[in-house]
Amino acid sequence: MGSSSPLTRRNRAPSSVLLIFLGFILCFSHLSNAQSKPAFACDVDTNPSLAAYGFCNTVLKIEYRVADLVARLTLQEKIGFLVNKANGVTRLGIPTYEWWSEALHGVSYVGPGTHFSGLVPGATSFPQVILTAASFNVSLFQAIGKVVSTEARAMYNVGLAGLTYWSPNVNIFRDPRWGRGQETPGEDPLLSSKYASGYVKGLQETDCGDANRLKVAACCKHYTAYDVDNWKGVERYNFNAVVNQQDMDDTYQPPFKSCVVDGNVASVMCSYNQVNGKPTCADPDLLAGVIRGEWKLYGYIVSDCDSVDVLYKNQHYTKTPEEAAAISINAGLDLNCGSFLGQHTEAAVKAGLVSEAAINKAISNNFLTLMRLGFFDGDPKKQIYGGLGPKDVCTPANQELAAEAARQGIVLLKNTGCLPLSHTTIKSLAVIGPNANVTKTMIGNYEGTPCKYTTPLQGLAGTVPTTYLQGCSNVACAVADVEGATKLAADADVTMLVMGADQSIEAESRDRVDLNLPGQQQELVTQVAKAAKGPVLLVIMSGGGFDITFAKNDPKIAGILWVGYPGEAGGIAIADIIFGRYNPSGRLPMTWYPQSYVEKVPMTNMNMRPDTSNGYPGRTYRFYTGETVYSFGDGLSYTKFSHSLVKAPRVVSLRLEENHVCRSSECQSLDAVGPHCENTVSGFEVQVKVRNGGEREGVHTVFLFTTPPEVHGAPRKHLLGFEKIRLGKMEEAVVKFKVDVCKDLSVVDEIGKRKIGLGQHRLHVGDLKHSLSIRI
Repeated sequence: MGSSSPLTRRNRAPSSVLLIFLGFILCFSHLSNAQSKPAFACDVDTNPSLAAYGFCNTVLKIEYRVADLVARLTLQEKIGFLVNKANGVTRLGIPTYEWWSEALHGVSYVGPGTHFSGLVPGATSFPQVILTAASFNVSLFQAIGKVVSTEARAMYNVGLAGLTYWSPNVNIFRDPRWGRGQETPGEDPLLSSKYASGYVKGLQETDCGDANRLKVAACCKHYTAYDVDNWKGVERYNFNAVVNQQDMDDTYQPPFKSCVVDGNVASVMCSYNQVNGKPTCADPDLLAGVIRGEWKLYGYIVSDCDSVDVLYKNQHYTKTPEEAAAISINAGLDLNCGSFLGQHTEAAVKAGLVSEAAINKAISNNFLTLMRLGFFDGDPKKQIYGGLGPKDVCTPANQELAAEAARQGIVLLKNTGCLPLSHTTIKSLAVIGPNANVTKTMIGNYEGTPCKYTTPLQGLAGTVPTTYLQGCSNVACAVADVEGATKLAADADVTMLVMGADQSIEAESRDRVDLNLPGQQQELVTQVAKAAKGPVLLVIMSGGGFDITFAKNDPKIAGILWVGYPGEAGGIAIADIIFGRYNPSGRLPMTWYPQSYVEKVPMTNMNMRPDTSNGYPGRTYRFYTGETVYSFGDGLSYTKFSHSLVKAPRVVSLRLEENHVCRSSECQSLDAVGPHCENTVSGFEVQVKVRNGGEREGVHTVFLFTTPPEVHGAPRKHLLGFEKIRLGKMEEAVVKFKVDVCKDLSVVDEIGKRKIGLGQHRLHVGDLKHSLSIRI
């Protein structure tokens, strides 16, 4: 409803119009609170004749039901199931279904499959993934997934959500400028793999214990080597990621493999970019060969939205749209986010470019997933999650888990002894900065409407008296109110600056060009530190890292915390850590580089390993040997933990077959497969005693790293395992790691094969180092 002129004081609407308008609002409010029916097929209660169809028979095996359904469809109907807005088939009792929903860190309103209303006005908004990953807590990853899937099912039951969620993002955070690094679990393949499988299990696993059934269907994206969005004119739609086989298998692929093999994910999404000249959504080696062939995906492969259109129109990979449709389906693509396959597949079939059998195969994978979700089992109210509803969304327990996730992820980077603050001695706290009182910034991107917000200022003001100044009108901070900020800081017992970024700085389709704090933020921090009466605390709210060397080295800045994008309860978590109600335990899941790094490294160089011939320094803690601002795994506690070695071998001998080539010639490495990897001798246990030598309880992440021999361009060190342990003051405990020589101590060689380096390996736990020799 609209009019040609706005309703202003000079142009009032007649009272009758206002009454009609108010009536419309009341009606709309009533409708928005009304419960809608979820989309599902085989509604035999309404139409008993549907019970005669094999695909509606829940007694039959899922594969038989899928085959029965496919056999009943015309070609045009089949093509309707190749796109995200899948056409219904009324004659078979199948409604339309929207595949595209998102649940990156809570049920999201991104994607047309999910909506909020008066009935369910919001859902629990957890921290952005990069901060949750900083907890290094696999059980937390899974617990969050379980809550998100419960809220998703509850919303589905009242017609507000779908059952298929295109999350998580498990790309490696390779370059600190990437705008979407915030969505990922960081730069390490092991952590990313553990996060991927843990979150997927939380989303998908049902309470009935049947692995063939899904609570909701997760999707790991963006496959593969996708981490350039828009950098200096290089866009994801045209970017060709040139990746050698070693980096592909060593760095880019492990999280996706873990999704499929360990997490049993229902879907993988192919990306916009090309890899070595081929669009990922049209590469049969990557799709049919690896995902379905090697990893045995039990589900469907979906394109990123309009990727098939992009490979035709932007990349000009095919001459005709029909060729683009055919090459994608033949490569192993099952579902197109977009309308391209719906528009061009029939013509591709008629031209002989793709067979109807290939289409049958694609839609069978899609139907298989919906069958596993119970979509073809009739009324969801009669199924396992039928009792869920609005009461199960934004529960106190769910909201507390969001706060706990933020507490566990926040990283203390600097502490000269000022922290934690005492709420009894602090009489005035000055809170300054463009992120000090933000709401939406805290939930990052791919967000949903949260249950409620607690801003940093609100969290702090709930504990001690505060004064507040924004300091900059936004994070771009073109102009800083230095005078006002310094005056506030000069009168306060303690000053806290809450700085950093938001989606205007780093986001999808928005990569950064430098690592400096935006605009005048550094100047504001520096001048406030000079003028402050008491200690100054710097809080960085961001996805990626910044070069804050100036603050790290400033003696007036007594503490630095990185809080990621901490979710709806960010202010609660920040205050709990600042005032010592929670002892920080987060560790950085990515390297913080100096600005000089990005001045000499193009974002488009996908190589992980350094190249001495041209001065290329390499990427991530595994290969980069230069200076850092903060390193992967950095993070402080309010107590002191120490490590001592209890058990680890000095020598591991691998038994080779009599005719093995390395018995008669000197080898630097062995294949990480074969009889020598299949006996129990190839594994051992490392036991580390961890002691809390401080005066307060704390949670500690124990990292086990290894430095392999210098063969095959091996990493300088890489993560073998991590464990989270809680210890009381002066308490100690033993942490055990099981190490499989062939799996954990092997490296990927130049052609993508795993090899075990012979000779000295060095294990690291904190400051502790232990050498062991692998021999034959």
